Amino acid sequence: MVKVYVDERERNSGIPEILKSFGLTIIYKMLDVGDYIINDSLVIERKRVDDLIHSVFDGRFFDQLSKLVDVCDTPLLVIEGDLNDIRYLTSKWRAIEGALITAILRFGVVLYYTRDYRHTAEFIKHLAEKIGIEDLTVIRSFRRVLKPRSDDIQVWQLHIVQSLPGVGIKTAHKLLERFKTVRAVFNASQSELAVIEGISDEKASKIVKILTTPYSKSGKSTANLSKYIDTTKN
Repeated sequence: MVKVYVDERERNSGIPEILKSFGLTIIYKMLDVGDYIINDSLVIERKRVDDLIHSVFDGRFFDQLSKLVDVCDTPLLVIEGDLNDIRYLTSKWRAIEGALITAILRFGVVLYYTRDYRHTAEFIKHLAEKIGIEDLTVIRSFRRVLKPRSDDIQVWQLHIVQSLPGVGIKTAHKLLERFKTVRAVFNASQSELAVIEGISDEKASKIVKILTTPYSKSGKSTANLSKYIDTTKN
């Protein structure tokens, strides 16, 4: 069963009802980040062309992108509508194009363009179904994670802890503040991890399994990390 978590503010967009008609299970929540969540690694932010313009000029756009990259491995931005309309809606259309380029180069956001809300619903449906059957490594391949060039120990500590599933920069800070060292974070039990804000019992269980399951080069026991995925988002 494919579950899609939907922000309450998307109720009237028409998309959730279409997703329901496709047979997907829709769960409404007040999401702090994104509009649609398919699993712990993929959060979708949807913007109509007019909203994209407004969000760039009022400062929301980059704030939203920062939150996206903090909490998920593959931030995805869906731009809905005709991009040619941007030149008619604002004389500062170059600023919008510049913002999208920054989203790709600086934030590592994946962009996808749809014609209208029906097209957006179809895209989410196909994406959700594919995630349900594909190895998680395929999903992670959208985003290239760069190693720090700095010799700063704290930078490397945060980088290593952020490699854990569902752990962004804010949660990495909380883990290191609580356990003090990377080794202590990795040695923490499921119950110890679950008390950290931003880490649910399901996420803590997944982290412990990944850290304690023996590696198998044949891929028979650990290659398919999708078995660790639980779409519950707390």
